[in-house]
Amino acid sequence: MDGRIIIAYVEQAVFFILGLVALGLELWAFVDCLRHRPNAFEATGKRTKTFWLALTGGATAVGLISLLGAGGGIFSTLGLFGLAAVVAASVYLADVRPAVKDAGRGGSRNMGPYGPW
Repeated sequence: MDGRIIIAYVEQAVFFILGLVALGLELWAFVDCLRHRPNAFEATGKRTKTFWLALTGGATAVGLISLLGAGGGIFSTLGLFGLAAVVAASVYLADVRPAVKDAGRGGSRNMGPYGPW
């Protein structure tokens, strides 16, 4: 077997694994967004639940397309839309999810004896 063929197989495997990780991240964001009440989004000032469902749902669809479409181009895992989908899911998980989760519990996690810190 030629060394270039082995490298091509390894490269395909790496891209497939990256696609799986990206799809997992996007699915996590979408399912988490489904779990929270709509008024928790508005109470925290993080847009609406419909907006985040559309964004994370679109990100999940792009992740699925990039995983199944083994070709290159803008829909590949590291293509323009693939990266945008990962960024959208990451923004939800890093910024919106903690705020909405705290709103569901009725307050901030970072409470000291005299208020938030």
